[in-house]
Amino acid sequence: MNRIKRIERKLSALKPQYLEIINNSSLHNNHNASPNNGESHFTIKIFADSIASEGLIKQHKIINNLLKEEFTTGLHALSIIINKN
Repeated sequence: MNRIKRIERKLSALKPQYLEIINNSSLHNNHNASPNNGESHFTIKIFADSIASEGLIKQHKIINNLLKEEFTTGLHALSIIINKN
Protein backbone atom coordinates (compact mmCIF):
# COMPACT_ATOMS: atom_id res chain seq x y z
CA MET A 1 0.00 0.00 0.00
CA ASN A 2 1.43 3.39 -0.92
CA ARG A 3 1.80 6.27 1.53
CA ILE A 4 -1.19 8.22 0.19
CA LYS A 5 -3.48 5.25 0.86
CA ARG A 6 -2.00 4.78 4.35
CA ILE A 7 -2.48 8.47 5.14
CA GLU A 8 -6.08 8.32 3.86
CA ARG A 9 -6.77 5.27 6.00
CA LYS A 10 -5.30 6.82 9.15
CA LEU A 11 -7.06 10.16 8.69
CA SER A 12 -10.39 8.44 8.05
CA ALA A 13 -10.65 8.23 11.86
CA LEU A 14 -11.47 11.96 11.73
CA LYS A 15 -14.34 11.35 9.29
CA PRO A 16 -13.27 14.28 7.10
CA GLN A 17 -15.80 16.02 4.91
CA TYR A 18 -12.91 17.04 2.67
CA LEU A 19 -9.47 15.45 2.28
CA GLU A 20 -6.87 16.02 -0.40
CA ILE A 21 -3.39 14.52 -0.18
CA ILE A 22 -0.71 15.91 -2.49
CA ASN A 23 2.66 14.24 -3.01
CA ASN A 24 5.31 16.99 -3.27
CA SER A 25 8.28 14.63 -3.05
CA SER A 26 9.56 15.27 -6.57
CA LEU A 27 10.15 18.91 -5.63
CA HIS A 28 12.64 17.83 -2.95
CA ASN A 29 14.60 15.03 -4.62
CA ASN A 30 18.03 16.63 -4.26
CA HIS A 31 17.70 18.07 -0.77
CA ASN A 32 20.33 16.75 1.63
CA ALA A 33 17.86 15.57 4.29
CA SER A 34 15.34 14.09 1.87
CA PRO A 35 15.25 10.29 1.73
CA ASN A 36 14.58 10.47 -2.04
CA ASN A 37 12.06 7.65 -1.81
CA GLY A 38 9.29 9.35 -3.82
CA GLU A 39 6.98 9.39 -0.79
CA SER A 40 8.65 11.80 1.62
CA HIS A 41 6.97 15.22 1.28
CA PHE A 42 3.21 15.71 1.38
CA THR A 43 0.58 18.41 1.72
CA ILE A 44 -2.72 17.54 3.34
CA LYS A 45 -5.78 19.71 2.83
CA ILE A 46 -8.49 18.68 5.25
CA PHE A 47 -11.75 19.70 6.83
CA ALA A 48 -13.28 17.51 9.52
CA ASP A 49 -16.16 18.47 11.78
CA SER A 50 -14.70 16.13 14.39
CA ILE A 51 -11.78 18.51 15.05
CA ALA A 52 -13.21 21.81 13.77
CA SER A 53 -13.90 23.12 17.28
CA GLU A 54 -10.26 22.64 18.29
CA GLY A 55 -7.66 25.37 17.84
CA LEU A 56 -5.31 25.21 14.87
CA ILE A 57 -2.34 23.93 16.89
CA LYS A 58 -4.46 21.20 18.48
CA GLN A 59 -5.79 20.17 15.04
CA HIS A 60 -2.22 19.84 13.74
CA LYS A 61 -1.21 17.81 16.81
CA ILE A 62 -4.15 15.44 16.29
CA ILE A 63 -3.25 14.91 12.63
CA ASN A 64 0.47 14.48 13.36
CA ASN A 65 -0.34 11.98 16.09
CA LEU A 66 -2.47 9.92 13.70
CA LEU A 67 0.43 9.92 11.23
CA LYS A 68 3.32 9.41 13.68
CA GLU A 69 4.12 5.96 12.30
CA GLU A 70 4.55 7.48 8.83
CA PHE A 71 7.31 9.75 10.15
CA THR A 72 9.22 6.70 11.35
CA THR A 73 8.96 5.05 7.93
CA GLY A 74 10.21 7.79 5.61
CA LEU A 75 7.73 10.67 5.75
CA HIS A 76 10.07 13.63 6.00
CA ALA A 77 7.82 16.70 5.68
CA LEU A 78 4.11 17.33 6.07
CA SER A 79 2.25 20.53 5.32
CA ILE A 80 -1.24 20.69 6.79
CA ILE A 81 -3.88 23.07 5.47
CA ILE A 82 -7.10 23.17 7.48
CA ASN A 83 -9.90 24.10 5.12
CA LYS A 84 -12.89 25.98 6.40
CA ASN A 85 -16.26 24.51 5.50
